[in-house]
Amino acid sequence: MSARKAKGYKGFVPAPLIAPSLLAADFARLGEEVEAIAAAGADWLHLDIMDGHFVPNISFGPGLVKALRGRARIPFDVHLMIAPADPYLAAFAEAGADLISLHPEAGPHLHRSLQTIRALGKKAGVVLNPATPVEAVAHVLDLVDLILVMSVNPGFGGQSFIESQLPKIATLRRMIEAAGRPIHLQVDGGVTEATAPRCIEAGADVLVAGTAVFGRKDYAAAIAALRGPRRAAA
Repeated sequence: MSARKAKGYKGFVPAPLIAPSLLAADFARLGEEVEAIAAAGADWLHLDIMDGHFVPNISFGPGLVKALRGRARIPFDVHLMIAPADPYLAAFAEAGADLISLHPEAGPHLHRSLQTIRALGKKAGVVLNPATPVEAVAHVLDLVDLILVMSVNPGFGGQSFIESQLPKIATLRRMIEAAGRPIHLQVDGGVTEATAPRCIEAGADVLVAGTAVFGRKDYAAAIAALRGPRRAAA
């Protein structure tokens, strides 16, 4: 697998996985959209779950995740932007989520929530909002399979990339290397052909993209462009 040197931490990360965000798809034909991005080479499908309380928007719930599960074999990456999150972990696991991520602010006991996700047989992630410090995840690295850095404030698609998150990505990459565990470092928000290389250089190995994929006519070309020339040619 090809790799790129990530500036700011003096190490290497694999060329990124691409996880198109369903929030930017055509809601009138979601099943076909899921099939299309899987056929176009997407690595994961990112599903943003919003409750209109934790974030100022409402999206969808476990019923839709279950309905779409049979439309593609790629992993379903479920990002819970809901509070409280704990009462819904089992429902999303049963609906077909492969990975469930939640925010430290979404419940009183992050450690217990992560234990619950893993006990359900799913991979567990922690999501850091732009103002959430990296220390929020420092003491649960033994329980996480993914750390998601929000490079926009959560709740809506189509926002501009927040530059201050690049140093945070680099810091987290160093923390992951020090932990010695295979933890993915994901970035979500304003990821485009222009910002993707900067996220990769900082240490990200999974990129969530909404309009940068679903806003293009050629999904395969959009995904390849986000991966960059070295991965696309591999």
